[in-house]
Amino acid sequence: QVQLVESGGGLVQAGDSLRLSCAASGLTFSSYGMGWFRQAPGKEREFVAALRWSGTYYSNSVKGRFTISRDNDKNTVYLQMNSLKPEDTAVYYCAAKYGTWPTSGGADYWGKGTLVTVSS
Repeated sequence: QVQLVESGGGLVQAGDSLRLSCAASGLTFSSYGMGWFRQAPGKEREFVAALRWSGTYYSNSVKGRFTISRDNDKNTVYLQMNSLKPEDTAVYYCAAKYGTWPTSGGADYWGKGTLVTVSS
């Protein structure tokens, strides 16, 4: 059974940093593109960052502040979030897609999410 388990969320102040982790099990991790998405209260889920063999891709709203990375030995993908803003407040979800980028409408697996709250 495939599982994606996010961790690392919490309550921080504007300007602080957080690192989210997503531990994957039950799949051949290195064969999957991985991504992070988020959903703020009352809003639709949106793309944040994705990573596969050919490189990384970020939404304009986080580019330069967030960094996605992976450790294939640990079956884990990370999201380093710096210079956090109140508008980054959301539930952050990890996603996996075999062979390519995961998208909001096209991921094979999803985690249950971790809440990030940024206070002003």
